[in-house]
Amino acid sequence: MSNGWESSAQAWIDSMGERGDWAREHVLDPVMLGRVSDGRFSNALDVGCGEGRFCRMLKSAGVNTVGIEPTPQLIETARRRDPTGDYRSGCAERLAFDTASFDLVVSYLTLLDIADFRTAIGEMTRVLKPGGSLLIANLTGFASAGAAQGWVKDADGQPIHFPVDNYLEELSFWFEWAGIRIENWHRPLAAYMETFLKCGLRLTFFSEPDSVSGDQQHRERFRRVPWFVVMEWQRPGVA
Repeated sequence: MSNGWESSAQAWIDSMGERGDWAREHVLDPVMLGRVSDGRFSNALDVGCGEGRFCRMLKSAGVNTVGIEPTPQLIETARRRDPTGDYRSGCAERLAFDTASFDLVVSYLTLLDIADFRTAIGEMTRVLKPGGSLLIANLTGFASAGAAQGWVKDADGQPIHFPVDNYLEELSFWFEWAGIRIENWHRPLAAYMETFLKCGLRLTFFSEPDSVSGDQQHRERFRRVPWFVVMEWQRPGVA
């Protein structure tokens, strides 16, 4: 069964532009770029790179980056927007790279799209060099546990609360916005943490980031629900 990405590709491209959506621009980009700004990394793999926006940002930060993406229209758009970049068709569960190939592997809001996330995390770990980092941005389990229903609103359409249900289950749901309809996955945080630990990774950074800019209404809304988590996990060993 399709996960919706091929039919939603153009709407996704239109919605992202070059700056990304509000959450990427004002919440996630600052903390993600902050983790790569000190020159620790020479090469990176962006797993599920979409239309290549974050690959281009990594490239601008001086990191040689390969992007992989399974959706044909998205990878074609990435190549068109960055003709000198390295964009390849591929999926997270079967990474076509040698073991210990990259200083940095990035999963920027992609784990929630991957059904077999345990295999994907194992593959991301495999291609990391010793001392390299796996940088993750993901929805929190609290957000994904209520995403299918969304905000409960009052008679005037104002948000009252954001419900959380079936938190400890691992289950898929369909999410729709801006002409996009895709299948996402909810998992409790423990499911991810246990997988990283079983892969032998060491947690070196953890954040539930707040917005650092943007209009006040959006900022207040994002403070009401723990939307995102950013983690950096290191593969032990000498780089």
